[in-house]
This record gives sequence, structure tokens and C-alpha cells, in this order.
Amino acid sequence: MLRPHLDERQRLLLLGVEATELGRGGIKAVAQATGAHPDTVARGVHELDGDPAPQVRVRAAGGGRKKLATTDPELFVALKALVDPETRGDPMSLLLWTTKSTRHLAR
Repeated sequence: MLRPHLDERQRLLLLGVEATELGRGGIKAVAQATGAHPDTVARGVHELDGDPAPQVRVRAAGGGRKKLATTDPELFVALKALVDPETRGDPMSLLLWTTKSTRHLAR
């Protein structure tokens, strides 16, 4: 019931608390009951033993996929060249649209 309301770190800590409360064999029991991997439950137990202060971020800074504009600097120019002939709206406005479909743009 709680899972939809928890972020990744909170879920990890909850699994760790439950495994700690069960004692010996708790990691395996919690893993089987929740469908989580035993390594995930064990990580929750180890994190409980470490820094108890709540953290602001769920994931480490700089994680995740980089922006495509950063990895491919020519992408914006190429996309603009594709869309420009079919662009509608006020050119001074930030809101513009195109009559081309994503299928035609992908092709």
C-alpha cells in the first residue's frame, strides 16, 4: 500500500527496517515477501547503519542521461532546418508549431 507513495531511497530504507526487525534471515524473508532482490534489501540494511540524516536528493547529482543538445551540438541546427519551412505562428513568440508530423520529421 505504501509503495506508490515512496521514492527509491524511502523504499530502500523501509526494506532495510523490516529486514532488521526480523533479525537473522530477515533479508531473505523480506526479499521473498516483496519481490525485491536480496542485494537491494541488504543495501537498505547497510544504509540504515550509516548516515541516518534524511537526504534531499534521491539520486546522486550528475546521474542520468545527458541532454542531447550537450552530446550533439549540431542537433538543434539540424532540427531547426527540418522544421523551419513548415513553421507556423509569430516568429517573435516562443510558441511556434509545425505542420510536419513526427513520423515525417523522423524520416
